[in-house]
Amino acid sequence: MNFIDLAGQQRRISEKLQANIAAVLAHGQYIHGPEIRELEKILAAYVGVKHAVGCASGTDALLMALMALDIGPGDAVFTTPFTFIATAEVISLLGATPVFVDIDPATFNIDPVKLDRAAEAVEKNDPARHPLPDTAGGKLRPRAVIPVDLFGLPADYAALGAVAARRNLLIIEDAAQSFGGEYKGRKACSFGRIACTSFFPAKPLGCYGDGGMCFTEDDRLAEGLRSIRNHGQGSDKYENIRIGINGRLDTLQAAILLAKFSIFPEEIELRQEVARRYNALLGGRVTTPGIPKDYRSAWAQYSILVRDGAERSDLMAKLREAGIPTAIYYPKPLHRQTAFAGLGYREGDFPVSDECAARIFSLPMHPYLTAEDQRRIAALFA
Repeated sequence: MNFIDLAGQQRRISEKLQANIAAVLAHGQYIHGPEIRELEKILAAYVGVKHAVGCASGTDALLMALMALDIGPGDAVFTTPFTFIATAEVISLLGATPVFVDIDPATFNIDPVKLDRAAEAVEKNDPARHPLPDTAGGKLRPRAVIPVDLFGLPADYAALGAVAARRNLLIIEDAAQSFGGEYKGRKACSFGRIACTSFFPAKPLGCYGDGGMCFTEDDRLAEGLRSIRNHGQGSDKYENIRIGINGRLDTLQAAILLAKFSIFPEEIELRQEVARRYNALLGGRVTTPGIPKDYRSAWAQYSILVRDGAERSDLMAKLREAGIPTAIYYPKPLHRQTAFAGLGYREGDFPVSDECAARIFSLPMHPYLTAEDQRRIAALFA
């Protein structure tokens, strides 16, 4: 059994994949070829925003977003510790400071109430209100928040938007896992000043390597993002108007994504069916993912909570012996990672993240998972 069945997907679109790749080989425009512009146009329309800017990875998308918004030293950028390191890594790379905020235990996404408290604590430089990073006495400016749409479920952007307006924060949506998801009738990647997604192969829409994209309604920001991804280019390749990065999306990867997107809406529907079957089979045995009203997950992962680490180890061992792969996402939250030790956070500062990290694990999830395979999985939870 596959954790993610990329081979099954590839068989469905093999002819289109081969034709798209052959077209790139024929025209030879491997950098900024026409497939890039076609993909950007199609995905911007799908999301419902004016601009999509392809780039080399989801990490580059986040980095470019922060650069376009002039985030840097002295700026506090709030985010969750229960995510992949890329979300906070890019903050530190630019000399800004990650300020972690604990999650909602039902959705695993950043808690808007705790965000408000954290922003107030930074404004007043008061660690009694919220755990703050060690900045050697330097006062931080609250500048931005990067909510993460974890496991495919968008964050609560209405509540986050209210906090952001009150605290004068820019929102950057980290939709690395949620492309295809929805919140109150709007698609993921349509929230905040800039939204970012990843086309890593395991994502709901993934290429065959690294890739990413930024989305925005703002013409000026879109222009900046296009410049930043290409070494800060101005009117031509030898005019550089800002410091940028080599963050270009390969034309071959765009061609692959165009082939994959031809079946993507159908695959999102199939993921809903797989999730519904899991919920019916496992409900009452473990804590299954909660999907609030008016939300739709892209189901990048199907993650469950069990009683404790011992039960998790036992269940994962049973599944492994039966040939069923599993995974633990984020066993050590970011506030306990060595890379962020200099911030001075401690275990227990973000108790919900710590508890989830000790109890969570993920089951196979992809559009082609059969009901029979899901029954095999569920039988091992009896």
